[in-house]
Amino acid sequence: MISSLYSFLYSVLLGLGMLVSLPYWLWQMLHHSKYRKGLWERLGRVPPRLELPKQEDNVIWIHAVSVGEVLAVAGLVEELKRRLPQRRIFISTTTDTGQALARKKFGAESVFYFPMDFGFAIRPYLRALQPEMIVIAETEFWPNFLRLARGSGASVAVVNARVSDRSWPGYRRWRGLLCRLLNNVDLFLAQTEEDAARLQDIGADGQRVRVVGNLKFDLPAPAETSIVESVRKAITEGGGGPVLVCGSTLEGEESLLLKAFENLLVSHPRAVMVLAPRHPERFAAAAALLEQMSIRFYRRSAWRGEALAGGVLLLDTIGELAAMYSLADVAFVGGSLVPGGGHNIIEPAQYGVAIVVGNHTENFRDVVRLFQSRDAVRIVGPAELPLVLLELLADEEKRKALGRLAAETMRSQAGATTRTADELERLLVRR
Repeated sequence: MISSLYSFLYSVLLGLGMLVSLPYWLWQMLHHSKYRKGLWERLGRVPPRLELPKQEDNVIWIHAVSVGEVLAVAGLVEELKRRLPQRRIFISTTTDTGQALARKKFGAESVFYFPMDFGFAIRPYLRALQPEMIVIAETEFWPNFLRLARGSGASVAVVNARVSDRSWPGYRRWRGLLCRLLNNVDLFLAQTEEDAARLQDIGADGQRVRVVGNLKFDLPAPAETSIVESVRKAITEGGGGPVLVCGSTLEGEESLLLKAFENLLVSHPRAVMVLAPRHPERFAAAAALLEQMSIRFYRRSAWRGEALAGGVLLLDTIGELAAMYSLADVAFVGGSLVPGGGHNIIEPAQYGVAIVVGNHTENFRDVVRLFQSRDAVRIVGPAELPLVLLELLADEEKRKALGRLAAETMRSQAGATTRTADELERLLVRR
């Protein structure tokens, strides 16, 4: 009775919150084309393209919010398919970019948008898929979804689980309610001992928590794409270099990076920067800033192989950054010079590239802390940034040593995919 009352009150508050914020959602839809794709799927309409399971099929539903989570679970999906060929696996995502990548990797017939956290949106998917197990990547704790998933008879597991520095205080304040919510989860597979301790601190049953490592350390480096090959050719034939790849940058960072690049051009007049803003709606703002600073640049979407020496390639496309890190002499990973929590440094580390980040890396504290403990990353403030970039690009031995340590750190952490699959198999056996 009490659980039903909590669910009702939560649904009412969620509905009111969405109603009050409706102007914001409409603005985003009209001006940035966000949230329009998959709207009916999010509202509970099971898309006709889904190849629904037959009555005898056993289904695993994996939810991965966005691109990072899709990449993290990709190896796990393949491992589960290999071990459990009799199971059908479906993938849901929240973001458009995650959806596009998931369809590319797993096929549109197995991928759909995650429903909003209302019973009317969730139940059609549970009825259509009848999942034996639901696997959630990282920390997507949606109250109605978890309650209904558990009520459907499915086992529920959270993989690659983490509790960020930013989220932890808020979760602790609501521990009483979270205890009820987290009781719907059968298994938490945490990235680190600290994440496991935090999960228990916010209400997870310690008997259900295991530490298996970070799935992202098992990601293979992306294969070289045609655009990477073209950019490499343009740099080489045009006598360009060194190459600085700045990925996942946020507002306030591009100006700092471009000023550092201007300083770099004094001693390296043929240097090349690849600049990749984190959010597509900021591509135009980054282009305007480059024009304002009179820096020669090309938009990737309009680039036709022109020489890049002494200029910037603005990566105004989705899904191409990871492979671009292979071109870098030095990689800067954004969201870290400003209070954005940072982004994952694993992608450049896969290529053995020297990595620089700012000092706001709370969202990836454990990964950055590990790399820092092994001298495999440089952490700088805005004032230090130009000097550190110049230092690394001037000292090849130091730069290559930093990249080599990053690659060695990656290799030392492998194995989370196997351990995660082992635990999920055991959970299925216990049903």
